Amino acid sequence: MKTIHSTAVIDDGAEIGEGTRIWHFSHVMGGAMIGKNCVIGQNVFVAGSAVLGDNVKVQNNVSVYDGVVCEDDVFLAPSCVFTNVINPRSFLSRKHEYKTTLVKKGATVGANATIICGVTIGEYAMIGAGAVVTRDVPPYALVTGNPGRITGSVNKEGEPQRSE
Repeated sequence: MKTIHSTAVIDDGAEIGEGTRIWHFSHVMGGAMIGKNCVIGQNVFVAGSAVLGDNVKVQNNVSVYDGVVCEDDVFLAPSCVFTNVINPRSFLSRKHEYKTTLVKKGATVGANATIICGVTIGEYAMIGAGAVVTRDVPPYALVTGNPGRITGSVNKEGEPQRSE
């Protein structure tokens, strides 16, 4: 059974899997695909061509724009940011220039992190709070800082790994 709060706006044509919960003041556009057993927090926006796999958790105040694809078991922490065009201008339509951003299985994007469009975040990678990701991230990498740099690695459970 899906649970959708009465203040959430779900446009016709949005696909929402069984067991998914959508909280206060969220908006899911028509065409968006949300898998099973997801949690969509308060004040979340999911664009029409966005894809969220199964068991994805999207915390409060996250916008998942066109071109963003999150595979199964992804965690998007509060207020993390995705972009979908490299050089936006309000007076130019660049929708034809949207780039795909792929967040692979089990990855985590930390609170207030910014993900520049067109990158791939590898399986089980961990993006630290406030990091700015400007290039692809390998599986199991720990990325911190601005610009984001690989500063370590994590295991499948997200625990830091010591380099020997």
